Amino acid sequence: MSVFNKIGAYVKGSYGELVHKVSWPTRAELTNSAVVVMVASIIIALFIFLVDTVFNELMDQVYKLVI
Repeated sequence: MSVFNKIGAYVKGSYGELVHKVSWPTRAELTNSAVVVMVASIIIALFIFLVDTVFNELMDQVYKLVI
């Protein structure tokens, strides 16, 4: 079997698996998942912002005491 035949068989097998064996999400499921990811990202970003702000203020106080 030549390299090109192996590549062709691989592509056909991959296509068949993607078309017939993979369960793709519906538009509603995909939308819900995207919303969950966006909300989680915003919550995590706000938490990191809060921690960074508090740490920055603490370090400013430390620098004022030291310098």
